[in-house]
Amino acid sequence: MICPFCKSNENKVTDSRTTDDGRAIRRRRECQHCRRRFTTYEMLEEAPIVVIKRTGDRELFDRNKIITGLLRACNKRKVTRRQLEEVVTTVERRIRNLLLTEVTSEKIGEIVLNELRSLDEVAYIRFASVYRQFADLDSFMAELKHLMENKSFTDKK
Repeated sequence: MICPFCKSNENKVTDSRTTDDGRAIRRRRECQHCRRRFTTYEMLEEAPIVVIKRTGDRELFDRNKIITGLLRACNKRKVTRRQLEEVVTTVERRIRNLLLTEVTSEKIGEIVLNELRSLDEVAYIRFASVYRQFADLDSFMAELKHLMENKSFTDKK
């Protein structure tokens, strides 16, 4: 492993442990040259997922794109980075459980929305407004009404 600070390849592992979901190993390392510490993650390499965009273009699935969108949607909300990482892990697991090598960006967006709805309703609406590309105020209000109806239904249970 190359040190991200001094680029030396001489380092030692000071601590290893599995991550919360058991799908990766977190390793704390110390560079023997500059003595700085850094963290690496070792994960099982899985078959790549190809995302089919609305334009028809294809690209590899990128967790960071979902995290970026979620961070924007959750700006100034009481949602932790850890919660967002859990959402992305759940989304990726659900996609992999579909046993498809290609998945549409629309399908990914719907899975993200389902997870986000139970996490934070304001973030859900923010994410939905970008993802669903509301054409006008009426379509935005229809989504809000749908969310409120579902909330009323679940509150009565």
